[in-house]
Amino acid sequence: MKTIIKTLISGAAMAVTVLFVASCDNSSKFTITGEITQAKDSMLYLDHMALEGVQIIDSIKLDEAGHFDFSVNAPTGAPDFYRLRIYDQIINLAVDSTETITVKADYKNMAEGYNIEGNDNCQKIKELTIKQMDLQARAQQVANDPLLVGTAPADSIFRMLNTYKAEVCRDYIYKDPLKASSYFALFQSIVVNNAYIMVFDPQRHLDDVKPFQAVATSWKQFYPESPRAQNLETIAMEGLKTKKIVEQQNKGLEIDSSKVTEVTLVDVPLADATGHIRHLTELKGKVVLLDFHLFSADDSPARILLLREIYNKYHDRGFEIYQVSLDQDDHFWKTQTDALPWINVRDTEGKQSLFYLNSSESVPCSFIISRDNEVVMAPGQIKNLEADIAKFL
Repeated sequence: MKTIIKTLISGAAMAVTVLFVASCDNSSKFTITGEITQAKDSMLYLDHMALEGVQIIDSIKLDEAGHFDFSVNAPTGAPDFYRLRIYDQIINLAVDSTETITVKADYKNMAEGYNIEGNDNCQKIKELTIKQMDLQARAQQVANDPLLVGTAPADSIFRMLNTYKAEVCRDYIYKDPLKASSYFALFQSIVVNNAYIMVFDPQRHLDDVKPFQAVATSWKQFYPESPRAQNLETIAMEGLKTKKIVEQQNKGLEIDSSKVTEVTLVDVPLADATGHIRHLTELKGKVVLLDFHLFSADDSPARILLLREIYNKYHDRGFEIYQVSLDQDDHFWKTQTDALPWINVRDTEGKQSLFYLNSSESVPCSFIISRDNEVVMAPGQIKNLEADIAKFL
């Protein structure tokens, strides 16, 4: 079932949009107003980019003038994230507190040609968005170059990414890690030949741990109770954990990853077939197989049969499976999982799975999580699935 993860995310998903909202009480509101021309009768959405997934907060059908006005209760205690959207066109915004942000754009070049007033942070995020689009275009051009063969396209794109990251770290992240633009930069991505690539990926590029640390430290200091601050810290510390293991292995030393216990895993909160949000962190005390799966793949039945045998053998000893489906068809997924005894959730856009998967990964793809809620074996470390699970029971 070597289905490449590039099928997870559409090109539209790469323009991840961030809206920054500072601490305020429940009665405070932020306002976003303006006009988007050439979009008569189109629906303009204000989405909340929650950790649990995208939530539509408000919407309006645009008239001839394209005027809109959103006034929304601001979150308490910490920044939060939103986006303005018409179809796959997105405008990136930053809101410091309760000020009014004015946006004017033409739908045809809405994502990069808009004008914005009321917050300096918005301009920083716009700059990053345009840089991201340029990186995307150049990377795709390299991928399409018929004169580049073998590993040459991948090597060239890798160099582009490194140059881009150095510039963004210098001009944005390290200059002011508390800004919304710095958070935005950490989660930028590009799509090349339908393959989703994270720009900063601390699990696979150890140098990317440092910018995550910088932002995590600032957010933790100013927003210590924020779930987003805690999630940033977890990602940074998980990257440090991986870095420590790799450094020891490079020295010729063997290190038992189960003994590296500085952090817990990054949560994957997703809905099951009943709509109930299931969390990996709720399974602490069990040995968990985090399994990414495509039921539409040809050899899915054989994979499910193997997992059934392992589950039936070890479930009574504290073993659980948290299976994340990447299938697009909701009815098909529910039909396929109806009789399965373990936890089944679905991540159609792959957004909750990005920490674990990237364009080089194939599905099925599994991680083993210890009773202490820590990732102890990654896909490349698992040689015999049943035997490796049994080691931690």
